[in-house]
Amino acid sequence: MSTETERLRIGLIGANGRWGPSAHIPAIQHLPQTELYAVCTAHEDTARAAAEKHSVEMAYWDDADMLANTQVEAVAVIVRVPIHYELTMNALRAGKHVYCEWPLGANLKEAQEIADLARTAGVQTMVGLQARSSPGHLRLKELVDEGYVGEVLSAHLYIINGGVLTRTSDRTWQREVAAGANPMTIPFGHAVDALCMCLGEFADVSATVSTQVDKWYETDTEKYVDVTSPDSVLVNGRLQSGVVVTASMLNVPYHASGMRMEVFGREGTLVLTSAGSGQTGGVKLLGGRKDDRELQELDVPERLTWVPQGTPEGAPFNVAQMWARFANAIRTGQRTEPDFETALTRHKMLDAVQRSSDEGRRIVIGA
Repeated sequence: MSTETERLRIGLIGANGRWGPSAHIPAIQHLPQTELYAVCTAHEDTARAAAEKHSVEMAYWDDADMLANTQVEAVAVIVRVPIHYELTMNALRAGKHVYCEWPLGANLKEAQEIADLARTAGVQTMVGLQARSSPGHLRLKELVDEGYVGEVLSAHLYIINGGVLTRTSDRTWQREVAAGANPMTIPFGHAVDALCMCLGEFADVSATVSTQVDKWYETDTEKYVDVTSPDSVLVNGRLQSGVVVTASMLNVPYHASGMRMEVFGREGTLVLTSAGSGQTGGVKLLGGRKDDRELQELDVPERLTWVPQGTPEGAPFNVAQMWARFANAIRTGQRTEPDFETALTRHKMLDAVQRSSDEGRRIVIGA
C-alpha cells in the first residue's frame, strides 16, 4: 500500500517526441514526489534508447504491456493529439491515474467520452493546461480575489505568435484542423483557459475564426502543403460574472509580440505579459491602483512555487508544478485542477467559438 511519502511511479508514453523529453521528463525527475518508472514509445529500439538515456527502469513499446504492470500508478500521455483518445481511454480502463497533455481530445466528442470514462473510473486525472500552475497567473488570480482592482469591469487578452509561413515537415501534420492541434486549440486554448481560471467562465461568445495562410512551406522538403487549421481567432464575449472580454490570437509571419492579459477594475489594473503564450513560463506581472501614475512590476510570492530549487526554468518548470499538484491529489484523494472536467469545459468553450464563427451569431455557452 502506497503512503503519502512514497514517490509516485509514472509510466510515460511519448518519451521519443518533442514535449515529453524537453518538459515532462526533466520535471518528473526533479521532483521528490515522483519517479519516472517506465517509458513507452512505438518501437522497441526507441523505447530501450529512451530508457537508457533517461536512466529509467522499464521500457515498453506496447502501452498494453505497460498498463499491465501493477507497479505503474500513473500514466502520462505525452504524444500527438490524434492519439490522445486511444491511449488515454486505455489507461483509464486499466484503472490508472492519467495525466494527458492538452488538448484532451482531437474534438469535443472525444473529450466528452474521455471525461465520462474518467468520471466512472474513480481515478485522479490531470490535463496539461499548465498556466494554471504558473506562479504569475496564480498571483494575478489572488490579487483579483483580494480586491486589488476592485470590481472587475473588463479584460483584454491577445496572443501574437510568429512563424506562420514555414515549418519543417515533422510539424506539418498540424495543418489539418481535424488533428486537433492548431493555434486555436494550443496557444489560444492555453491563454484563454488561464484567463478563465483568473476571472471565471464565459457565458457567451461572438467570434471570427479564420485561416489566413492556407499553405505552409516545408523548409526541409521544399514543398508547399495545404492548410485547414485556423491561424486567427477573434472573440468578444461576456463572462458569467458580467465582465466583458475581448480575446484574440494571431499567427503572424514576423515580429510577433507575445501574450498580454489585461484586467481592468474600478480600483486598478493588472497586466500579465510573456514573450510566448504564457503557459511555459517567462511571465511578468504588473499592477497599478487608481492613484498610481504608472504600472509597476509586482512580486510573486515564493509560496506559489511548489517545486525544489534547481528545477529547470522554461518548459519544465510549470509542468513540474503540475506534477507536484497531481502527485498530491493522488496521495490525498482530493480533486485538483486542471483535471479532465476542466478540459471538457475548455473544449466546450472552444467549440462554441468555432460554432459562432461558422454560424455568424452569438453563441450562449451550454445552450
